[in-house]
Amino acid sequence: MSSVSEHIEMHPVRMAVHDSWVEAERHLRIIPRNIELLIFATIQPVMFVVLFVYVFGGAIQVPGFSNYDQFLIPGIFSQSLVFGSAFTGIGIAEDLSKGLVDRLRSLPMARSAVLIGRTVSDLVRNVITFFVMLAVSFWPIGFRFEGSLFEAFLATLLLLLFSYSLSWVQALMGLSVGSVEAANSAGFIWMFPLTFVSSAFVDPASMPGWLEPIAAANPFTIVTNAARALYNGNPVGNDATYSILWSLGIIVVFATLSVRKFNRSTVAYPPIRARRPLRHDRRRRPLRRRGWDRVSALPGGRGRHRRRRRRPGARAFDDRRAVRAAGDRPRSR
Repeated sequence: MSSVSEHIEMHPVRMAVHDSWVEAERHLRIIPRNIELLIFATIQPVMFVVLFVYVFGGAIQVPGFSNYDQFLIPGIFSQSLVFGSAFTGIGIAEDLSKGLVDRLRSLPMARSAVLIGRTVSDLVRNVITFFVMLAVSFWPIGFRFEGSLFEAFLATLLLLLFSYSLSWVQALMGLSVGSVEAANSAGFIWMFPLTFVSSAFVDPASMPGWLEPIAAANPFTIVTNAARALYNGNPVGNDATYSILWSLGIIVVFATLSVRKFNRSTVAYPPIRARRPLRHDRRRRPLRRRGWDRVSALPGGRGRHRRRRRRPGARAFDDRRAVRAAGDRPRSR
């Protein structure tokens, strides 16, 4: 009890940080137990790297880059980290369907800790996925950091920050849909135009005239251009600043909406309603006519008086337990 009282008396910010880390640890402990999920989540971006490099690498030429791999790999990094944010919405929808969120809501903990812990754990999973992709890109493909290690570190931070911001978008979707299947579909349906209508794979100047300004204004394009410039040692311009502003703005807006939605969300299963009293429980004057029994307590009685044919020599029971014990059921004429 003393530990619970000390936890309640914490400062709200300190309690939110503590509870968020405890919740993140709970999700991270599941990774060694469900290693298949991490394996398949890692195989998908590796397949994107191999397919785009060896299938489309010889057919696509990008101005300013002698090697298509140096242009493509940063875009693959961005796309894979964005796709990794979809696990946030799926996990929240699964916790809602199992009733786990209602149990956490009854504990003396910060309400925002449930969502922050989920997004932080998914960020750690994205870090693991990123390093696996980086190893595959370096060894078989030959991708290199043409800039300094500090610039490559900054580019990685920009990609992870943008991925974390989109995790809050997925959190809001996971709280809004009614099932895990719907969260899976809703989480991926908008990420495909976000990642493909961008500069991740081709230069937006090669797109149709009406699509080029849309791709140029896409925040995913801005983040990808900033990371690509830092990885290749090129001037980054204002793309790094705009990437940080986009990421922080998305976090502020969708984190606020997600926490409000979480506080007002209901359970996924229908609530238990109070049971109406049965008609045989109500006080009413019994019928004392010969040949009639009150059978409302029996199955199928539905609160009415029915006439039934009694067996010869059998005793009529008005008690419900006695009738069930004897195995006698009413039979209508």
